[in-house]
Amino acid sequence: MSLARSARLMLVVMATAALAACGINSVPTKEEAAKARWADVESAYQRRADLIPNLVATVRGGAESELAILTEVTEARSRASSVQIDADDLSNPEQFQQFEAAQGELSGALSRLLVTVEAYPQITSSRGYDDLRTALESAENRIDNARTKYNAAVQDYNTEIRVFPSSIGANIIHGAEPMEAFKAEAGANEAPDIDAADLTPTGGN
Repeated sequence: MSLARSARLMLVVMATAALAACGINSVPTKEEAAKARWADVESAYQRRADLIPNLVATVRGGAESELAILTEVTEARSRASSVQIDADDLSNPEQFQQFEAAQGELSGALSRLLVTVEAYPQITSSRGYDDLRTALESAENRIDNARTKYNAAVQDYNTEIRVFPSSIGANIIHGAEPMEAFKAEAGANEAPDIDAADLTPTGGN
């Protein structure tokens, strides 16, 4: 092999290594990983949404007087289902906050419903409600797990596009922007304060 050819080959190898170091491959790889974790988040929220109609129907059958809270849950589910984020829009803080707020509103409505139902032993003792409650708890655990993994993937991606030398490829070639992550809900680190009065049915039953 001639000296000139060896030199050209060395330059090609060095250029390839330099491009790789500049995030040519690592940035899109980490971006796709974060998008995949986002799909898991959407799936987990959808799993919960699918349980709600049966939950509402079960509660309605034993506590028709709680129509207000049932309506609240149904409407919150509808709003949460209408706010969707495409994987390509995960860098849009406004859309992400709207999604998070809508899902948080549904979480709050569900919590109020479950607390209210505790005052109806004819509901809580039924096998159907018990199964739904267990399935709902499982869905909430899936949501928490999916959000945690998504946040980790986003942190990995956001770090990659900021640090040198990957930031070169991220900014010049990919036009990468930081993705939004879920934030802890207000008061998440505090135990809920439930008044005994909250457990009293609002109507005769």
